[in-house]
Amino acid sequence: MPLSEYEQRVLEQMERALTSDDPRLANTLQSPKRHPVFHYALAGAAVVVGLLLLVVGAATSRIWLGAIGFVLMFGGVVYAFQSPRSRRGPVGTVDAEGKTRPKQRKGSSARKGSSPARPGFMARLEQRWDRRREQGGR
Repeated sequence: MPLSEYEQRVLEQMERALTSDDPRLANTLQSPKRHPVFHYALAGAAVVVGLLLLVVGAATSRIWLGAIGFVLMFGGVVYAFQSPRSRRGPVGTVDAEGKTRPKQRKGSSARKGSSPARPGFMARLEQRWDRRREQGGR
C-alpha cells in the first residue's frame, strides 16, 4: 500500500532532520557497504588453512601447530564478519530546504593558527537538551 501525501511529507521532514542533526549517521544508513569478493575469498582461505593446520597438529601431537591453526581459523572468521570501513566522511549538512551544503574545513572560518575549540560530546548534548526545552519539546 503506497504512502499518502501527508505521510510522504512527514517522512521527508524526518529524513531532513536526521541528515542535518547527524550527517555521518545518515550517510551510513543510506549507503550499505559491501565487501568485495576478494575479502570473502581471503577469509575462507584462512579458515580452510587454519582447519588443516589444526587437524595436522592434532594428528601429529604438535600442540603448537594446532594452536596456530585455531588462531588462523578464528582470524579468518573475524575478518569475514568484520564490517566494511568507509573511507569517506560526512558529505555536509542539509538545510531546511533540503539542499546540501558542503562541510566546512577546520580553520576556514577562523584566522590561520587560531581555530575555535569544538565543544565536547556532553556539552553538545546539553546544548541540544536546552534548545529542545526552550522550544517546548518533550
